[in-house]
Amino acid sequence: MNKTDDYTHIIRKLGYSFKDPKLLEEAFRHASYVNESTSGDLRDNERLEFLGDAVLDLAISHILMDFFEEAKEGDLSKYRAALVHERALCRVAEGLKLGRHLRLGKGEELSRGRQKPSILANTLEALLGAIYLDGGYDKTKEVIHRLFLPLLINIAEGKGTGDFKSILQEFTQQSQRTRPEYPLIDESGPAHDKTFKVALMLQGEKIAEGTGKSKKEAEQNAAREAFFCLTADNEDL
Repeated sequence: MNKTDDYTHIIRKLGYSFKDPKLLEEAFRHASYVNESTSGDLRDNERLEFLGDAVLDLAISHILMDFFEEAKEGDLSKYRAALVHERALCRVAEGLKLGRHLRLGKGEELSRGRQKPSILANTLEALLGAIYLDGGYDKTKEVIHRLFLPLLINIAEGKGTGDFKSILQEFTQQSQRTRPEYPLIDESGPAHDKTFKVALMLQGEKIAEGTGKSKKEAEQNAAREAFFCLTADNEDL
């Protein structure tokens, strides 16, 4: 793991080659590994993660303004909330296969830390922080644009970033310790071409509605609307 060659496929996918390979190595060094290490001069990736989180927010905001030139501030905030979210970051990290390069302590290794969404998302942020220190903002923004382009295109096509039911459930469990419910409130049309409408209930309160040609589609649309509604004023996602 000390050789730059170990990261060849990541460097290729990033489209960025590090001038200081030590920063790349630090980005994969989880705190659990450092705590168990006998070497006293190793640094974990938490400082890089802190920096990468800030750079990612700035770069995504910048990219969204370029990508959606006519969008209003409220819409841009919603798009950013959908992109800079643990599940979206985990998806990007999985595409880069970051898990295989993680350095973990024995406990995290045994508890399948390489597959944990939170660890993968944090490692991606640490990697972006390392790129920023190594190459500056413009290079980091280029990398972020490349990595997040498929998700940006999905938003432009009105598809969101994927499974909003799962994203919303994760968010509400973390923030409110509850899960949303999706009661069917209307069903119309002939048997071969029905339209379904569901309500999204959270702690007994209706947060959103969604329609679709199937119950699943209606639930996804309701979850997407509810997620944007609940996160519109939340800058800590």
